[in-house]
Amino acid sequence: MLIHKEGKKTLLYTFIALGAVNVVLFYFFYKCIPTYSIFGVSVIIFLIMLNFFKQPKRIYTGQLLGSVNAPTDGKVVVVEKVFEKDFLQAECIQVSIFMSLFNAHSNWMPVTGKVVHVSHQDGRFLGAYLPKSSHENERSNIVIETPDGHKILTRQIAGAMARRIVTYVKEGENYCIGDPLGFIKLGSRMDVFLPLDSEILVQLGEEVRANKTFLAHFNPGKQTEKE
Repeated sequence: MLIHKEGKKTLLYTFIALGAVNVVLFYFFYKCIPTYSIFGVSVIIFLIMLNFFKQPKRIYTGQLLGSVNAPTDGKVVVVEKVFEKDFLQAECIQVSIFMSLFNAHSNWMPVTGKVVHVSHQDGRFLGAYLPKSSHENERSNIVIETPDGHKILTRQIAGAMARRIVTYVKEGENYCIGDPLGFIKLGSRMDVFLPLDSEILVQLGEEVRANKTFLAHFNPGKQTEKE
């Protein structure tokens, strides 16, 4: 199993801290039942964090244009029509994916295109499953324009436990669907704002996997209109 570069130091420090606690307990209290209980809890905590920081070895093999890739693993918690007033200034379909501690938190490019805007906004650390977290939590905004004229907003959102959002993509650069986009540490969510006429392929409550699940297809008529 590959470990994401964002987690290597955290896992090392966690292993040292948990190891030190358990060495002390076994040295002085090796006959006590609570010592074995704490050891068991320590193993579970480390395994959860190991799973959290794993880096899925997935290579996107679908069409480069016309489809929207799930940008992260998790559960679909929002599929609704909204007016996105900050960057797109248009009615959109919002699809939101909540990442629990049991999901890998690598983020991927949902479409092929040029990143035309990247910004970071400070905010609160509410539970990422709450609708208002999309507007009130700390977040990074990435606007992508595809070669066939579609523009989408992808938003990385910190959750109640998350304290660091990492964004790899750069404004003005071109990327392919499935390229690494970033990472969010310790519980979070991602929003994707799509054109209103997109064909949505997922439902509320559905579990999706990055580079495996399609969220939507674009309306192919958009390219014809642009030409």
